[in-house]
Amino acid sequence: MKKGIDILRDPALNRSVEFTREERRDLGLEGLLPHAVTTQEQQVERVMDMLHRKANDLERYILLNGLQDRDERLYYSTVIKHLEEAMPLIYTPTVGQACMEFSRIFRRTKGLYITREHKGRIAEVLANWPEHDVRIIVVTDGQRILGLGDLGVNGMGIPIGKLALYTATAGIPPHQCLPVTLDVGTNNPELLDDPFYLGYPDRRLEGEPYFALVDEFIAAVQQRWPKALVQFEDFATVNAYTLLDKYRDSLRCFNDDIQGTAAVALSGVFASTRITGKPFKDLQVMFLGAGSAATGIADLMVSAFQAEGLSLEEARKRCWFLDSKGLVVEGRDRLKPHNVRYAHKYPHMSFLQALDNIRPNVLIGATGAPGAFDRTVIQKMAANNERPVIFALSNPTSRAECTARQAYEWSDGKAVFTSGSPFAPVTYKGQEFRPGQGNNAYIFPGIGLGALVSGTSVVTDAMFLITARTLAHLVGEEDIRHGSLYPRLNQIRKLSKAVAVSVAEEAYRAGLATVPRPADLEKAVEEYMYDPWK
Repeated sequence: MKKGIDILRDPALNRSVEFTREERRDLGLEGLLPHAVTTQEQQVERVMDMLHRKANDLERYILLNGLQDRDERLYYSTVIKHLEEAMPLIYTPTVGQACMEFSRIFRRTKGLYITREHKGRIAEVLANWPEHDVRIIVVTDGQRILGLGDLGVNGMGIPIGKLALYTATAGIPPHQCLPVTLDVGTNNPELLDDPFYLGYPDRRLEGEPYFALVDEFIAAVQQRWPKALVQFEDFATVNAYTLLDKYRDSLRCFNDDIQGTAAVALSGVFASTRITGKPFKDLQVMFLGAGSAATGIADLMVSAFQAEGLSLEEARKRCWFLDSKGLVVEGRDRLKPHNVRYAHKYPHMSFLQALDNIRPNVLIGATGAPGAFDRTVIQKMAANNERPVIFALSNPTSRAECTARQAYEWSDGKAVFTSGSPFAPVTYKGQEFRPGQGNNAYIFPGIGLGALVSGTSVVTDAMFLITARTLAHLVGEEDIRHGSLYPRLNQIRKLSKAVAVSVAEEAYRAGLATVPRPADLEKAVEEYMYDPWK
């Protein structure tokens, strides 16, 4: 049992000035702390006071990051109690800037870094991690971080942030979480020329050597932590699909950019029909951007359309894609495999021409190109729809296809708007709009929690479809009245519990669960959840 200074240096045990007089005597802490004994609530408010004194959000991110290193319980108590204020600091949009600055603000390690030099002995490297009961691994190779591109090892900020949300929003115990970066190099010349860059100083490993490294990593994970779920995060589109297709039927895994984004977007589209009055099965959906996120959304939407009675061919014809070369249609050269199934027999045309000819009800942006939804685009959507549905999903906020205010003003208040990063409420012509944030945190933490409670052997598309429906049903009438397609973030632990129950139910229904079904599934989910206030 640890005593004295060793307790204060262990973030899982340290409670700082919250230790009582008796605890200080028993644990050898007398003289190591200031005299005052404070409550957990007082400590949380002191943290918030320090946050408010900082000059900018990156400084606030660094403060919270340091707190997580020192006092895990206080960190999560603060984040959970002030979730709406804290989430944009520990994840999007601030995490984008934190990733770009990662090598300069690095303080203390929070995960594992696998390089090409570890080939052949990755199992040895994993053995260096001290925890023996890892259940959630978020892994990236840093090639496509948010809308920022190839950030190499600096992308480690994403797995760290996602796992903080796993604990804060779904109660996965912190010691069961492991961030991993496959540091296979970077093709970003600015990073390679940066003397402070902490990653492997060479161009990216590609082709067979790359996939062999990933294979060895996955095999080592299964050997060391057989109960772990692996979440793939921010891989380049072609690699993201290759890895997902390779492992999805044999490994407890999913890709959040493809499947998590799909579920949260589909949930928002489901909820939008309560505002527009247009049945889901009748929608025409257009995507600007044809990468993994957009295609993942379309794939799940196709499943949802089929559930409404459409054939596979009819369902796919409800989804239209545009990329930098215009409308994705049959006969176009060099289409990527995941785009071919949405290449319809139709004349090739530009984005604006497609808006006029196809007249979509829902427009979804996943481009990373700020301003892609300009005034002309929004006005065309408003001319063709009584309530046009506009999703500007690119992260961080600086990469959004349009702002909330632009969507409302350019559509004369008709738009049903949501985004990937948060926007403040907008008042237009006397009406207050509260743009909901299509944040994957509504989805992936509950998916992980449900997977762990049930021990599902794989994570299926059916689970993501059920999750989308569950989340859409939890959008309240107050949210709908203000044009929001998602519940308030301060309800997210309750939402994650509901998502987890629905995922576990599907695992038991499909015969995929490896844990005996508890008599009370909801109670089992609740009991699994870490609560720093207890």
